[in-house]
Amino acid sequence: MSGAAAPPPAHAGARPSPHLVAWLERLRDTAPLGPVADLACGRGRHALAAAAAGLRVLAIDRDAAALAALAAASRERGLGVQALRADLETPHGIPVRPRSCGAILVFRFLFRPLAPAIAEALAPGGLLLYETFTIDQRSLPQGPRNPAFLLEHGELARLFPTLEVLDGWEGIREGPEPEAVASLCARRA
Repeated sequence: MSGAAAPPPAHAGARPSPHLVAWLERLRDTAPLGPVADLACGRGRHALAAAAAGLRVLAIDRDAAALAALAAASRERGLGVQALRADLETPHGIPVRPRSCGAILVFRFLFRPLAPAIAEALAPGGLLLYETFTIDQRSLPQGPRNPAFLLEHGELARLFPTLEVLDGWEGIREGPEPEAVASLCARRA
């Protein structure tokens, strides 16, 4: 398996991450800057939440079946999420113009070579919300184990040296299936 997309644990369901929920109001402020791009969106729990908050959303993933499920859910809810099939782990990077996104969402995906393209895709003033697993996930009974898919301690902010870190957290998120994650909210100046 290439990349670090990992299926959500069973308890996650369709609910967005608490990290997204905490920053949703601030995401709304980025609407004039461009759409929200949800990278490696899977079935779109974050794309749907952002669209339900009134944001224009471009959801990108390489999995055609997941995008079809997202498109169906978007239609059922009247949200109009634009789904785009693309492999983010190629030299082509992100299929958006530089400085065109008001916000970028990345959850449960880690492909380190994509970090500069993520920062470049943000419009000035745009926000990055990123959350994925850390190496501490290996001590928990479920989730990814491959170090290529796990952040080292403090690594997430270091991947985006050109962005201003507004907030970051790293630790174990308790729940029915605990998760070791790092979360970041950063802004392009």
